[in-house]
Amino acid sequence: MAEMGVFEVMYTARALRRFKPDPVPDDVITNVLDAAIRAPTGSNEQGWQFIVIKDAAQRKKIGDVYRKGGQILMALYANRTKPEHMPQKQFDKLMASAMYLIDHMGDAPVLLLACLQQAAPSGPPPQLPPEAAAALKNLGRMSGSSIYPAVQNVILACRAFGLGTCLTTIHMFYEDEVKQALGLPPEVQTYALLPIGYPSDKFGPIRRRPLSEVVHLDRWNNHWKG
Repeated sequence: MAEMGVFEVMYTARALRRFKPDPVPDDVITNVLDAAIRAPTGSNEQGWQFIVIKDAAQRKKIGDVYRKGGQILMALYANRTKPEHMPQKQFDKLMASAMYLIDHMGDAPVLLLACLQQAAPSGPPPQLPPEAAAALKNLGRMSGSSIYPAVQNVILACRAFGLGTCLTTIHMFYEDEVKQALGLPPEVQTYALLPIGYPSDKFGPIRRRPLSEVVHLDRWNNHWKG
């Protein structure tokens, strides 16, 4: 495969949910995972664990769980209005693509589950200031910083190898069933499920809201003009 520039990869790695049945070679998956573990991780703990699911029966089990989670998601989205920046046609296409994946997750040639193996808690630090103790409620959210950069590397590496993928999380509505199917120990938590395969749809370009709407200089609502 011809080498791609990093910005070309980032600007064209759109979420893809429909895949050809062609198998993905193990050496390609190995290269994708090797890119994943080059990501930053909190305190360099490297607590990430990845489950590559290729067996058809195992993929079906995870697909069945994902379908149940998708039904919950669709119920939550039943009265959702489309984002203002998105044309109705694009929104309808997005929802149709999401529905397709809900019904066909198990058909993807490879499923990749990104996890974190959490260290056993050592107890609260002594004499924490009250405001710091209150912030401990954010620890769960903080832990994502040690796995989601690796997930992004997976997405970019897949694009570089001509593979489609997307980041999904709705399996977590039934995470215990996923963990049981895959034999995950209690201390391993799942953070993302990525279907991987050669896409039936096309890559980018990716359309995004302008920076002036989402970037603020020095304080909120002082919009970036660069």
